[in-house]
Amino acid sequence: MARGASLTRRRAVAQCDLFRPYKTPWNSGRIIGAKPPLKPKHIWAIRQQLKNARRIRDLALFNCAIDAKLRGCDLVKLRVSDVASGASLLQRATVIQQKTGRPVPFEITDPTGGAIAAWLKIRGPPQDDWLFPSRSHPGAHITTRQYSRLVGRWVAMIDLEPRAFGARSLRGTKVALVYKKTGNLRACQLLLRKRVSNAFRLTMRSPMT
Repeated sequence: MARGASLTRRRAVAQCDLFRPYKTPWNSGRIIGAKPPLKPKHIWAIRQQLKNARRIRDLALFNCAIDAKLRGCDLVKLRVSDVASGASLLQRATVIQQKTGRPVPFEITDPTGGAIAAWLKIRGPPQDDWLFPSRSHPGAHITTRQYSRLVGRWVAMIDLEPRAFGARSLRGTKVALVYKKTGNLRACQLLLRKRVSNAFRLTMRSPMT
């Protein structure tokens, strides 16, 4: 008797499913999984495109993203005082991660220092300490959503698929270069201040030519 009731219930549920509207999966048409890091030729090409387009802020933001290896939420909150002391730029900076509360030191390379210096010249009188202030909301910094859209535009400028790359691509680029050169996974963990996932290991092992 119980078996018959169970069978009837299943048939009723199946009939209800026939009339239920089809729900599009959230990842339909999206490229999911670990985002691959940029290759050296991609970094060079994006820098050249931004220089030719005179997008000074974008160039500074792009270079900071490569050097700092920060999550997007930490990158957009960089302050002028994080990278400069008075009128001089620092060679090394330290940022406290929002997610873990741990300090992340990073080197400011010459290309990044030059881009930041050029950006600070045209940034105008600072009303706040944000390195990348919002243009539409005074007193605020750019959002992670804005940053994500910028990353998509940058990779599209060199004819890459924007959906295949993201903010994590920029975060992992320098780490992937170090891994390719040294094969030292522990050094990569120290650079990212996190455990490296298996998916990220696979992306780091991809050809970087």
